[in-house]
Amino acid sequence: MGINSVAVVADLGESFGNYTIGDDNALLGLVTASNIACGFHAGDPRVMDKTVADCVERGIELGAHPGYPDLVGFGRRLIEASEEEIRTDVLYQLGALDAFARVHGGTITHVAPHGRMGSIAQTDAKHARAITDAVAAYNSDYVVICQRGLLAEESRKRGLEVGYVFLADRGYGDDGMPVPRSHEGGLIYDPELIGERSVQVVQEGTVRSVDGNVVPLGHDADVLLLHGDHPTVLQNGLALRAALDKADVRVAGLRDVLKEKAEVALAR
Repeated sequence: MGINSVAVVADLGESFGNYTIGDDNALLGLVTASNIACGFHAGDPRVMDKTVADCVERGIELGAHPGYPDLVGFGRRLIEASEEEIRTDVLYQLGALDAFARVHGGTITHVAPHGRMGSIAQTDAKHARAITDAVAAYNSDYVVICQRGLLAEESRKRGLEVGYVFLADRGYGDDGMPVPRSHEGGLIYDPELIGERSVQVVQEGTVRSVDGNVVPLGHDADVLLLHGDHPTVLQNGLALRAALDKADVRVAGLRDVLKEKAEVALAR
């Protein structure tokens, strides 16, 4: 499946006020790209400002991580919203993060819808249209990070590039998609296993499901994602990078990975 290179991204900037979530500073030494909360499911202007500044200083690609206006539920609850509400909520969050990116001399490269908003957009046309309409209207150069499904299809309809993501710390079902967090095995707590699975996905395009079966993802893994609020996220990141290094998997920025894969595809 594809070439032996991948981007590594973590969800960052998910603290809020006096509440700290994750260890962003440590994670920045392990990732090549960031998904930065835009103030709706997590984050606030101060957190966004510092997170963007830290990423720009370290050469980490900036990604917008828009979600539902749901601080209490961390954006993981379904919000009954109209297509127009979803579109304008995403647009609002893109503009907010872009302001900090511009001030700090950075550029947003991608958009990765967060939590329930992102997962339901794989199968719900209303969400998929609303999200991609907002991205295409704001900046059609942004890459949409997602899994296979309607969000990827609607992105391509609008001329947006897609980066396929593998959720390194989440369990997958026999359909090649993540199982709910409430499902047994939905969240993986073994850092070494996270590393092993990630290498398998990059090199073979398959993952072992929560039921023990080896199943194909159906696409290349352009991005490996670590959830910043995972209780062992730092250990997960260290094990992930060690496993990739041992397997001689090149870790690069998202833009570089997608460019290289496009060049390989053209040469075939």
